[in-house]
Amino acid sequence: MTDVERQQALEAIAAEVLACTRCRLHETRTKAVPGEGDPETEVVLVGEGPGFNEDRGGRPFIGRAGDLLVKLLASIGWRREEVFITNIVKCRPPDNRDPQPDEIAACAPYLRRQLEVLDPAVIVTLGRHSMARFMPGARVSQAHGTVRPVDPETGARDALVFAMYHPAAGLRTPAIEVESYADIAGVPAALIDARRRREAVRAAASTAVPEGVDASAAIVEALSAKPKPAPWTLAETAGSHPSPAPPSPAPASPAATAAPSAGDDPAPQLTLF
Repeated sequence: MTDVERQQALEAIAAEVLACTRCRLHETRTKAVPGEGDPETEVVLVGEGPGFNEDRGGRPFIGRAGDLLVKLLASIGWRREEVFITNIVKCRPPDNRDPQPDEIAACAPYLRRQLEVLDPAVIVTLGRHSMARFMPGARVSQAHGTVRPVDPETGARDALVFAMYHPAAGLRTPAIEVESYADIAGVPAALIDARRRREAVRAAASTAVPEGVDASAAIVEALSAKPKPAPWTLAETAGSHPSPAPPSPAPASPAATAAPSAGDDPAPQLTLF
């Protein structure tokens, strides 16, 4: 898919979302919120649903939670314009209540198609409802800061998912804000691992296989490879951030766009493209 085709595909999905009447949420919305960001990005952030400000503005994460999200991204040297941001449901639930299962199901085809178009290497879930889509059965209090392979049925054909608390939870609870800074510090390393896995899968798919050998074996092995742990864990960072203030960001290194050689420690920050 060319850059132009990808942009056109995302715009077509957005147009459908703006006119959508698949569930009851369209009855009370001001504006639907399809999502926004760089169509060439390797990282997609998936929240739960639009809030008051997003419903008025038609853009994701533009309120106080969005301000914290921008700070979290800045702590690893990234900008929101370098990622793609969307939600599990595209219309605001009344009074910011939790989205209902049938509402999530009604919106699921839009998210799946967005992921098919974007083909991300890493999906960062923001909150428990988003995490439930990609890590069924997990609890955000236990899974935040961890990474797993993504089920291709979600639309992301060979990606890793990285779980985080929703930024709004950090605004309510200072300890969660501290944990969120520690968690997001592991996303660049997850991206490096995701790149390696994708390269292995695509190399296996393009390699000639001798007659009588199962051609899918190498691909399955690459896809099921256990991701490396994030460089920071909650235990390691306990006590190192006595207040919710973010660690000082270092500039992103363009040299880190290439996967490091075997035995090298991956740089903690890198550019997305």
